[in-house]
Amino acid sequence: MNKILTGILIALLLSFNHGMAQSSNGEKPIMNGNSIDLTENRLPGLLRDVKVLLTDAFIADVMSDTLEVIYNLNRIFDLLTEADQYGEMDVEDKDEFERFEESLISLYTKRFTTLDKADAALTAEHMRMDITSLSEPLEVEMGNTQFTVVEDRDGHVPLVRNKKVDQFITYFQTKGRRQFEIWLDRLEVYGPMISKILDDCNIPPELLYLAMIESGLNPKAHSKAAANGMWQFIYSTGKMYGLNRNWYVDERRDPEKATRAACAYLTDLYTEFDNWYLALAAYNAGEGRIRRATKLHQTYDFWQLHSLPRETRNYMPYFLAASIIAKNPQKYGFKRKAKKNKPLSYDLVTIEKSADLTVLARAANTSFKIIQSLNPELRQSATPTKSYLLKIPKGNKDLFIKNYNALPENERFAPQFVSHKVRNGESLWTIARKYRISIHDLVAVNKIRNRSMIRIGQKLTIPVPGMNLVSRPRSQMSGYNKITYKVRRGDTLGHIAEDYGTRASNIRKWNGLKYGQNIYPGQKLTLWMKRS
Repeated sequence: MNKILTGILIALLLSFNHGMAQSSNGEKPIMNGNSIDLTENRLPGLLRDVKVLLTDAFIADVMSDTLEVIYNLNRIFDLLTEADQYGEMDVEDKDEFERFEESLISLYTKRFTTLDKADAALTAEHMRMDITSLSEPLEVEMGNTQFTVVEDRDGHVPLVRNKKVDQFITYFQTKGRRQFEIWLDRLEVYGPMISKILDDCNIPPELLYLAMIESGLNPKAHSKAAANGMWQFIYSTGKMYGLNRNWYVDERRDPEKATRAACAYLTDLYTEFDNWYLALAAYNAGEGRIRRATKLHQTYDFWQLHSLPRETRNYMPYFLAASIIAKNPQKYGFKRKAKKNKPLSYDLVTIEKSADLTVLARAANTSFKIIQSLNPELRQSATPTKSYLLKIPKGNKDLFIKNYNALPENERFAPQFVSHKVRNGESLWTIARKYRISIHDLVAVNKIRNRSMIRIGQKLTIPVPGMNLVSRPRSQMSGYNKITYKVRRGDTLGHIAEDYGTRASNIRKWNGLKYGQNIYPGQKLTLWMKRS
């Protein structure tokens, strides 16, 4: 076991430290008055954080702790998403970022062993497409080919089979079987809602399976390219089609809103190309690349566009294979008994101010996790400061209103901001790091136009994550004591947890500590202990 861990750590250090040393050059941040020079290379610091998380993920993988693996990979993707918000990278940054991206996929493919045991919240499905193209000989041979028409009706996407489609069908029946079964389970939940919206928008019903291959119908899926949600919108495209992202919400993760945005986008693509195969290829690769390919090859036949990237050339066979199986799973060996998952349904209640999700869950007589699953667009454990339509379990609306109205005002709402007075030498970068938020959110909340222009004495509104009470005892006043523990030299979270009969993960959640974040002597930690 020690040899395995040592080998992993050495591999990580060799893989990442060399590149980061080249890009950082040991230079300190360049200060310009009260703000940091945003042209300075910040990527090395971010990658150092990522390295710690990735090391923790590997250790957890060796220990078969799947949940910890998933947690750390999710945090890695959050940081990579933050890097994407920095804007245009210089050549050095871009090279380093891309090198890390390639290394991550390679390591994910060759090293991790536990992820097949769980359905990871990161876009395992999207990564599987990349991994398939790396590990499986599935590259499409463009050109003349033999087709078998499976289905071709007006108002539908033509479904055909050829050698390449059959390769993906075989893949789903074998190596990708478990993942496809998960997709079919989610189809029972989200399929009726998506199909209704597609019908309302006069979109072919087969495009339901586009969301399947993009995200596995996972509302919280996010990719290495910073795409989010069931339909995998990047930030700019999502904004173009009305999907907002701020401190509280990311509407790309709202199944209904994202589906309507996807319908609008797909309609525009079909209007331009008048061909669903090209429209879907453009959804994957971008309109410009498809325009250039059709012009280069002087054809609108997808199968003749030899110059398309490998991923896009595989995209249509991948979609066709998934669609053909999903329309008749039993025919392809997927034994489906009576539907075990209920279609998505809920009641809507209006929350006027920011409220903690744990409080709302108790008012609805349900769990924090269920409220989170019904409202995947929420980025914090609280609702926004403005009016918000909260989804709660179907049939619980009257009970919720009664319980919620009975709460005192100070328990009903949760303030989500603190004030920070800018001091000499501080910058947006240092302030964001202090409060563990992104510059993007800090700028958005304070409506800052020029990121290099903050002044001493200026008061900034700092968004603070709502307290996630899921791991705090249900009763804070009865049966539990709140303890303040002062960290001593040599302490670890594991030792503290052992002494007080709890878990390190609980201590991290109670105190807003990130996994891998160190504690230090003199630090005060809040503990909740059951009374004897």
